[in-house]
Amino acid sequence: MDQRYIDLFDRYTHGQMKRRDFLERLTTLAGGTAAATALLPLLENNYVRAEMVAENDTRILPETITYESTVGKISGYLVKQKEFPKAGGVIVISENRGLNPHIKDVARRLATEGFLALAPDYLSIKGGTPDDADKARDLIGTLKSEETVAMSRAGLAALAARADCTGKVAAVGFCWGGGRVGELAVNEPSLAAGVVYYGAQPKSDQVSSIKAPLLLHYAGLDERINAGVPDFEKALKDNGKMYELFMYDGANHAFNNDANAARYNKDAAELAWSRTVEFLRKNLAVA
Repeated sequence: MDQRYIDLFDRYTHGQMKRRDFLERLTTLAGGTAAATALLPLLENNYVRAEMVAENDTRILPETITYESTVGKISGYLVKQKEFPKAGGVIVISENRGLNPHIKDVARRLATEGFLALAPDYLSIKGGTPDDADKARDLIGTLKSEETVAMSRAGLAALAARADCTGKVAAVGFCWGGGRVGELAVNEPSLAAGVVYYGAQPKSDQVSSIKAPLLLHYAGLDERINAGVPDFEKALKDNGKMYELFMYDGANHAFNNDANAARYNKDAAELAWSRTVEFLRKNLAVA
């Protein structure tokens, strides 16, 4: 697909334009309404097509739980593997569309790898993630850093305290969620490990507070997020932090999201996922 379409969609999904403006520009760029209409299903998420682990998969036990935070009651999607009576915990933090079917599927994938996965709904304090993806994006944009930190820390504590958790908890985040993983690493010393997929980086003067080892996945074509990588990596090195950083050449932002045909990169996603699972097993001591 023409990179110009993907770049335009990226601007739209990250709140830099309204849907009407996006559709008008896509129509102009594509050369007409018919061409734009054909492109739209490839640019937008199709959750049914991308499901890898079904809700009724016999290997797992999914449920919805609630727990308290300092900013209100939080709802989360919890999944564990049936044969593991106790496992390391992983918080799964969504892109800027909230707790949607794709993120629930990622939590189920982690459960099949032997982890206790919790995908919090960070829009719980706003009434929950709406079905309308644009409304979810707009609501995500209203959350304050102190609120998201509080919700992340509450999710970590809720997982660690469970009888079916080893007490060690890591976090994996995508796009907006990747930024929240960095934010949590800065603010919560008990975080066992953090995995960031193309997320905004903490400020350099915050890096000294990070205790957790980090695994950082970035997309080679993601100029917006990659602009902050050099300063972040320098700060990590200067402060002697444990991290691994991988740049996936030719991949777009959101390359892991297989619900999005235009941006999904199978080779990059599978390699990053294998690295993620290995990293989590190492730092959560999962056999």
